[in-house]
Amino acid sequence: MPHRVVVTGLGLVTPVGTDVESTWNALLAGTPGAAPIKKFDPAKLSVRFACEVKGFDPLQYIDRKEARRYDLFAQFALAAAHQAVSQAGLEGRFPSPERTGVVIGSGIGGMQTYEENCTAYVLKGPDRVSPFFVPMFIPDIAPGLVSIRYGLKGPNFATVSACASSAHAIGESYNMIRYGAADAMVTGGSEAAITGLTVAAFANMKALSFRNDSPETASRPFDQDRDGFVLGDGGAIVVLESQEHAEQRGARILGEVVGYGLSADAYHITSPAEHGEGAQRAMRACLADGGIDANDVGYINAHGTSTPQGDVAETEAVKAVFGEQAYRLVFGSTKSMTGHLLGGAGALEFAVSLLVVRCGVIPPTINQFTPDPECDLDSAPNQKVERRVDVALSNSFGFGGHNVTLGVKRWEP
Repeated sequence: MPHRVVVTGLGLVTPVGTDVESTWNALLAGTPGAAPIKKFDPAKLSVRFACEVKGFDPLQYIDRKEARRYDLFAQFALAAAHQAVSQAGLEGRFPSPERTGVVIGSGIGGMQTYEENCTAYVLKGPDRVSPFFVPMFIPDIAPGLVSIRYGLKGPNFATVSACASSAHAIGESYNMIRYGAADAMVTGGSEAAITGLTVAAFANMKALSFRNDSPETASRPFDQDRDGFVLGDGGAIVVLESQEHAEQRGARILGEVVGYGLSADAYHITSPAEHGEGAQRAMRACLADGGIDANDVGYINAHGTSTPQGDVAETEAVKAVFGEQAYRLVFGSTKSMTGHLLGGAGALEFAVSLLVVRCGVIPPTINQFTPDPECDLDSAPNQKVERRVDVALSNSFGFGGHNVTLGVKRWEP
């Protein structure tokens, strides 16, 4: 019989906060995370703003030598893992390290490291490429570093599926625990892709908002005047355990994972399938997997990137799956504040969904100025909503047509 899987720890490093409390308070207050880029000089770029992480000090979590040798995406993962493991009460004393694994997703890995070393190779020659280039760049170094930090010897790998990467990581970790391959998992995602090369690439494909004159209002999911997403950095990690494992050690349970739905669009490299057909199948698969009645779902954290096509397709998908319930639930996008963390987005938004069912408050979708008649569901426009939510879903979709829906439920023994 499958095990029930519970969440016992949560850690966040985001564009609106460097821990869970600051991030959650900022989201409820409707705080925009977008601002002019500070990490490098963006003067030559057509898009010169993003949702960078502000005030992050890696030396809170690692020493100076490690900080020089770990790309920023790995630093975010280690920081969020430290927070999650500490909240779970597991720091320094995992009871079953050989049955505890780490799966962390990243869409790209160490992009800044890649860019710096390519530049050094082209301009100065092969001798100037860092001997740490490979272990700094590869996406799977984040779970590797977390496993080394805590001595965790169970399943260990990275998931890479563009903007669905960390949702896949949590879903695969959920499966490993419920089917007995592990007792506990440290899982989530991390990304630090705000670099000149990445911004130029997304801008040239017209995927980003071009509102350089108003970064804080640029991410407008479901608004009629949306013009693209805002790139974001950050990491989100959760600790998952079987119910038995958590209860045996007296852990505080924050919520329960109750469904995992997967699908592929098989349609286009960047555009969603017509009417969100792939998204529909991911949500239906999640409901079926968790035995969830659609009428019990009170909140969906939308993928909701603020692109013209994606928001309409996802809205159509929710209507097709939920019928009249689609108009009773809140279908909001926290990317309006955090921007799009690419491979880290799914884990952050799963964490938000967990906090919604735990706290009974739904963050707003900010920058709602002109309602789009094609996106007519309740997105909690500009104001948080206080409402008991028993079950929430989190949608994540990625270039290439990868679709994931995760379900989380208020904990009831």
